[in-house]
Amino acid sequence: MHNKNNLKGWLYLLPALVFVGVFMVYPLIDVMVYSVEEGYNFASQSYNGVGLYNYSYVLHDPYFLQAIKNTFILVMITVPLSTTIALLISLALNSISKLKDLFQTIFFLPYVTNTLAVGLVFMILFKKTAYSDGLINMFVNLFGGRSIDFITGSYSAKMFVMCLYTIWVVLPFKILILTSALASVPKVYYSAAEVDGTGSFRTFYKITLPMISPMIFYLVITGFIGAFKAYSDEVALFGTDLNSAGMNTIVGYIYDMLYGNSGGYPSFASAAAIILFAIVLTITVINLMVSRKVAVK
Repeated sequence: MHNKNNLKGWLYLLPALVFVGVFMVYPLIDVMVYSVEEGYNFASQSYNGVGLYNYSYVLHDPYFLQAIKNTFILVMITVPLSTTIALLISLALNSISKLKDLFQTIFFLPYVTNTLAVGLVFMILFKKTAYSDGLINMFVNLFGGRSIDFITGSYSAKMFVMCLYTIWVVLPFKILILTSALASVPKVYYSAAEVDGTGSFRTFYKITLPMISPMIFYLVITGFIGAFKAYSDEVALFGTDLNSAGMNTIVGYIYDMLYGNSGGYPSFASAAAIILFAIVLTITVINLMVSRKVAVK
């Protein structure tokens, strides 16, 4: 009977296992194979040998190094900031009763809006044209500041726009998750804290934060993974030639190696993809270890 139950369980899992094997495991193995094939010729499907040259080339490519720099800056700025801002907004929403559903809907709107459409709006807001310096620069000038070229100007200005846009795009999902997490905290804990005369900050630190910490760590982990996969946002802001703009990301570099102006090099793209996989895996494992230690405490 026990063996029959095991067999039935594996049969239920079979479609999912086949899906994972075909669309995840096999492509990963295929990419690993491509990444060590030196001098791969896409037309003839031949290569000169097996080694680590592709990794060496990618790690010494200035465009890839710039893409790593951009991606890490984006990750380190947007993930903590967006999570903190989302938590503050969720706490504010949780503390009001009137029009709460309306505000939640308003905050969720960017999540259901096309990413490229939002990016084009941001570009219009920040981009200088022959007729205008952009809406944001109008406000800057209003307060006595000088116009800034956010889209084609300095690196810091372009990075500011990219981080601001990324935070704006990811906020709705985080607000939704954290608002739901806050609503699930048992009210009896707050009642007990009120009876004891516990202050608001201490109540948040001792009750609210520990209760919603699993959701916070979930958002941090998924935020890191999502930020490392950034590409379409940058295209919406700076166009398809991200290397010239100096704003390429690791995923953008991989795409360029496959289909861009310097495309046709699947081995280099595969090496870059494996490096990205290793970075994301390492950071995810570190986050999981930290979250478990915090949960144990």
